[in-house]
Amino acid sequence: MNKNIFHKVFNLILILVFSACSEMPTNQLNSKNNWEVIYDGNSNLNQFTQYGSANWRIQDGSIQADLLLSKTPSYLITKKTYSNFQLYAEIWVDSETNSGFFVRCSDVTKMGADTCYEFNIWDSRPDPTYGTGAIVDVAKVSGMPKIGGQWSTIEITANNDLLIFKINGNITSSSSSNLHSSGNIGLQFGSGIVKFRKVLIQKI
Repeated sequence: MNKNIFHKVFNLILILVFSACSEMPTNQLNSKNNWEVIYDGNSNLNQFTQYGSANWRIQDGSIQADLLLSKTPSYLITKKTYSNFQLYAEIWVDSETNSGFFVRCSDVTKMGADTCYEFNIWDSRPDPTYGTGAIVDVAKVSGMPKIGGQWSTIEITANNDLLIFKINGNITSSSSSNLHSSGNIGLQFGSGIVKFRKVLIQKI
């Protein structure tokens, strides 16, 4: 079998396996000892370093930002680095929000698709192929979901070169990529309103 075909088939099998394994009810997440709480309603922001100028704060049990004081996006970036993991989050955005999850970031002073994998949340992105549900410059989204005005669940798998992005239980994009192997995780705020009420991670 051709090596490239083998890898595609192998990654497809992994996608199916991880899709099945990640179907875990929200109320069971904290009962699993192998899930690390980065943020929940009982947490503070001590696990993050803030980059950029936004009014990040904890309000009504969620991390929230709704005012950007600079021309460039702002980030809350984990102090720890991660390589292979599954991430679970609950997020609320409005229709104009530009946000997302940046993973395996190699240079936190230059956040972007060149230094991280960018799992995008942006319903109103001018080019919807890399809007909500896409991995920017890596995996396009087909039939972009709109999640503005509601709480949504986010599941991200990064396992060696396998990347899977799920929103509300549905795979929106997936890819095989070896551009970034390890690094920090960043929560982005670029416009609109964003709230994170839960961010958990499980190493693979």
